[in-house]
Amino acid sequence: MARLDVQIGDLKLKNPVMTASGTFGYGLEFQDFVPLEEIGGIIVKGTTLKPREGNDYPRMAETPMGMLNCVGLQNKGVDYFCEHIYPQLMSAGGTYLVNVSGSSPEDYAECAARIDALEGIPAIELNISCPNVRDGGMAFGVTCAGAESVVRAVRERYHKTLIVKLSPNVTNIVEIAKAVEAAGADSVSLINTLMGMAVDIEKRRKTLSIGTGGLSGPAVKPVALRMVYQVAHGVKIPVIGLGGICSAEDALEFLMCGATAIEIGTANFLDPAVTIRVRDGINDWLDRHGVADVNEIIGTIQ
Repeated sequence: MARLDVQIGDLKLKNPVMTASGTFGYGLEFQDFVPLEEIGGIIVKGTTLKPREGNDYPRMAETPMGMLNCVGLQNKGVDYFCEHIYPQLMSAGGTYLVNVSGSSPEDYAECAARIDALEGIPAIELNISCPNVRDGGMAFGVTCAGAESVVRAVRERYHKTLIVKLSPNVTNIVEIAKAVEAAGADSVSLINTLMGMAVDIEKRRKTLSIGTGGLSGPAVKPVALRMVYQVAHGVKIPVIGLGGICSAEDALEFLMCGATAIEIGTANFLDPAVTIRVRDGINDWLDRHGVADVNEIIGTIQ
């Protein structure tokens, strides 16, 4: 068996396969399908400072080679997570990261600080695709200044591995990546969902309750690969790749484009054990090609 462990800042993962936030619940929901401790890292659903109800239904729609969602970060807030979910995670086994969201830099920082106090959570992933309530609803992650403001605020109060999830809905994602790197990010993950919409032609109306939603699944993979390749060549910190990964072959493409680890999202809905299948597939490829360490193939495409 090849060596599969990778390093993201101070965070050591036993293998490069992680779950994308919002597609794997808290991990506990998948205990009957997959050994949680064998997944490289489980990124739990988006967590905010205060509870959020999310958007009205319908908030999911199937699309060709993918899906749209506008769930809206429904969760019971960080205090509920710390008091009720965290103890269950520590009993279940596995490596858990928390996806942190907010509507202001202060919200992000306070939420991150409360998670910082949890000894068993070694890292967080910042979702900077959230709307900035002080800037007319524009997402933090679409400008260098907005992204940097969140990362600097969180970095002052969070002392473990800090991963920043980048939005693809920008003109130049490399510049955003460089901005968050300069502000103190230990790693970047990309891509978050692409904005899209669907139409119900019988009712002559938008399918989703708020009109637009995030597109994920195999349809976005070529865009994700291109962005991961560009960012990996533009920053010095580790890159985590995601977007349409359904197989070991998909994951290997991201690794060869420069990703140190990958996240699987939409595919979890189709196959609850896809993470282990992808991990085993990566190992099989490495064995067949005489590669002893997965790190040897990272960023190696010509």
